[in-house]
Amino acid sequence: MNLATFTLLIPAVILFAYARRRGDGSHRRGLARGGRTLLSVLPLLLLAFTTIGYVSILLPQEGLQNWMGPDSGWRGLLRAQGMGMLMPGGPYVVLPLISTLYQLGTGLGATITLVTSWSSLSLLNALWEARFIGWRFTVIRWTLLLPFPLLVGLLAEAWFGTTS
Repeated sequence: MNLATFTLLIPAVILFAYARRRGDGSHRRGLARGGRTLLSVLPLLLLAFTTIGYVSILLPQEGLQNWMGPDSGWRGLLRAQGMGMLMPGGPYVVLPLISTLYQLGTGLGATITLVTSWSSLSLLNALWEARFIGWRFTVIRWTLLLPFPLLVGLLAEAWFGTTS
């Protein structure tokens, strides 16, 4: 069991115990709702992990290293930022894919740029953000954040080298 699993296990056990102690069947309803949620995302997870498997087998490692590898320089960081901005999906889809790319040879700076760009500049999220919070807010946030994924990638390379 890894730390992430253990970290999620503790509150799940505590909440289950609390719900069971209430004596109103909420522990069963909670498990049922969690099961329905799992079933609703299971097709997405299966497709995501199947795609990741194919990416790890079919993506030419040499091409990936030329594109976003340790020696790809500014261009690799720019590609990583663009890719991060365009990646759809939540962390359960995107992070395993980024992990696979990193294991296949993307540089440390490019990988950090990719994660930072995806988490802060996702175009898909920006559309929802603009719809609910407003375009002005979204444009201001994007304007302020746009240089940061590149800067973080550059700092990672300067401080820790280009590879892990």
